[in-house]
Amino acid sequence: TNDLDIETLELLEAQLAEWTGTLLLVSHDRVFLDNVVTSTLVFEGEGRVQEYVGGYEDWVRQAGASGALGGSQVLSGASGASGASASSGATRRLSYNEQRELTELPARIAALEQEQMTLHARVQGPEFYKEAPDTIAATLARVEQVDDELLAAYARWDELDSRAT
Repeated sequence: TNDLDIETLELLEAQLAEWTGTLLLVSHDRVFLDNVVTSTLVFEGEGRVQEYVGGYEDWVRQAGASGALGGSQVLSGASGASGASASSGATRRLSYNEQRELTELPARIAALEQEQMTLHARVQGPEFYKEAPDTIAATLARVEQVDDELLAAYARWDELDSRAT
């Protein structure tokens, strides 16, 4: 993107926003990444690659909240259908990726709630503790994981919804 003028760069962003396929791209242009990617792949160190929802700024926010910014380097971003640039400022509007995440969150929450109800019903069943100890432990661990994911999804939905209005 270094050799592209602004008009050509904007045209490229618009084309990528309309494209429904998957693209793996590498760029140092943080604004370009924020405008076109739906997820960012980050080398976390020790050979680990972690995927974060959104572009560069989304990664900084997510990794900063978890304290993972230490020695991480952003080296690539994955793109699908995406677009629209993020606004800056104290009352920053939602980026395209955040708007997309906000529209997808209710379905994710519903799926997690359904899984939570199924797991709780299974655990409360009379035959549950007659199962193998490994199965019991795995199921109870999954119950805890689903509960945590659901709380995180509610918090994220609340955060995005409050900024959307």
